[in-house]
Amino acid sequence: MATSILGLDIGGANLKAATPDRRAVSVPFALWKHPEQLPAALAALVAQFPDATELAVTMTGELCDCFETKREGVNTIVDAVQQVAGTRAMRVWSTDGKFLQGWEGKVDQNYMKVAAANWHALATFAGRYVPSEGAVLIDVGSTTSDIIPILDGKPVPEGKTDYDRIFTNELLYTGVRRTPICSLFGWQVAAEVFATTLDAYLLLGLIPEDRDDCDTADERPATKHRARARLCRMYCGDIDTIPTENIQTLAESVRDRQQMQLSHCIEQATNRLRLLKKDVGIRFIVSGSGDFLARLAVRDDLCTESLSRRLGPAVSACAPAYAVAVLAAERRP
Repeated sequence: MATSILGLDIGGANLKAATPDRRAVSVPFALWKHPEQLPAALAALVAQFPDATELAVTMTGELCDCFETKREGVNTIVDAVQQVAGTRAMRVWSTDGKFLQGWEGKVDQNYMKVAAANWHALATFAGRYVPSEGAVLIDVGSTTSDIIPILDGKPVPEGKTDYDRIFTNELLYTGVRRTPICSLFGWQVAAEVFATTLDAYLLLGLIPEDRDDCDTADERPATKHRARARLCRMYCGDIDTIPTENIQTLAESVRDRQQMQLSHCIEQATNRLRLLKKDVGIRFIVSGSGDFLARLAVRDDLCTESLSRRLGPAVSACAPAYAVAVLAAERRP
């Protein structure tokens, strides 16, 4: 029987699955609140792909503060996937650029290589689009953004762990849904999670409204009206007391500040490429549910590769899951 591979990207707020033939699903799951429910949540997700005979896994959820250490987080996630996999084969991506058998990801010398390795899998996959030149991959998600230099088809990051990547500006802890507005403005707004970046992009029409989505700061629907109300609270007011134009300006400032942050990190990644290879041609590859922000940061005319355009928005939003699925299909044991 032919092997059908399902890629899984297990994060702290979302579970994502994708197949090499471009079926993709993302579901919200608050791992930090309910780690004991992870096996059941994964089982429900995998059940949407009944033809899956092998699982390829990457993760970022090990950082959740429900775990005492990253080692505990990795072990918990690997154990949950193994429980769901049953008799199916399971492999885990590592920043060595190879797959490990599931149990291997838990051993001392490996667990930090599989922790938060989804960016590396995506960059390894994306390298096929720039086999003989330089590129910067900008993957913008709901919570974080990855800015990865690629040279001659291979990722060439300065750091490989989250700790190192924050200091090298290859991991930017900002995204288009879950980032608190107060983290962008400091003392200029209320230091409360009254609103998140989702509200800004709802108001600007860059993320569509969804009345069924209540994964918001006040657990009310993701609509423009409710987004405006949440943003008003950042100024310690409400829709009756804060002028509409002031809230529109706030939303635009959120976009501009995140764009500026990304542009700074992208500049550093391009500088690294030029240090590694003088006069290298540099292209840009954008992906993720927030690829619209990445395009703003690099100017859309320079985005020679958009995974949303090439693979479809659903796959782009689940890009690391798709990457490990494709890589696993190409690198059969």
